[in-house]
Order: sequence, then C-alpha cells, then structure tokens
Amino acid sequence: MDTGFVHLHSLLRWAIVILLLIVLFQAIAKKESIRKTSLFLMIAGHLTLVLGLYQWIAGRYGLLKGLPEGVELMKDTFYRFYWIEHPLGMILAIVLLTVARRKAKALNYRSVVIYLVLTAVLLAAVVPWPFRAGIGRPLFPGM
Repeated sequence: MDTGFVHLHSLLRWAIVILLLIVLFQAIAKKESIRKTSLFLMIAGHLTLVLGLYQWIAGRYGLLKGLPEGVELMKDTFYRFYWIEHPLGMILAIVLLTVARRKAKALNYRSVVIYLVLTAVLLAAVVPWPFRAGIGRPLFPGM
C-alpha cells in the first residue's frame, strides 16, 4: 500500500505542474476559464498533500517508524529532507496554491500570477528531483 501511495503521490506532481502552467497562462491571458482550472489545480494539490501527509506520518520512513539507530535528524540529509524540508515546503506551497485559487475565483489575475510563480519556485525547490543526490526519486514512479 505504501508503494502505491508513493507512486500516486509522485504521479500527481505532474498533474500539479501541468495544471499550474495552464492556470498561469490563463491568468496572463486573463481568461475566465481560470475559475474551473484553478479548482482542478487546488484539488490535485490537496489530494497530493493528503497522500504526502500519510507518507510523512505513517509511510515507510514516516515519523511513526522513528529514526534508525544512530541517525541524527539534522545531520542526515535523507531524513532531514523527508521529515522537515519537503513536508514544510509542500505545505507552504499548497497554502500559496489555495490563496491563488481564491484570487482566481475573484478574477484577480495579477495576484494569481504572483502566487503561482511563488508556488512554482517553492515546488521546484523541495521536490526530490532525480539529480538530487541521496534524496532523488525517479521522474516517473516505478522507473
């Protein structure tokens, strides 16, 4: 079950990236269809958050499993990233995404662009991209 949740969590990141780009372009073009698309973006973000919170708490390396013997949290790159940096960064990204959705409902296009750019920068910083040594995950799950 944990593997399936990790794979779904990883696949949903692509839905978020694609929807974020679509909503960003809609905000720049000032299209009213941003209301519906931003809703899908928020749903994908919150679903990913719920799956991520499960992994953070009860997953294979979750908080309930505890640290392995002799590992210090802040000195270990892997556990520091997956227990602190990734969850907190993603929670903040989902908050920004939710604020962007609120602005999209009001058709405040400039604010949507600002919040989505901030979200994109934060997402890019805290996603475990494959090139990140020790913490990287494949671009597509199962590869």
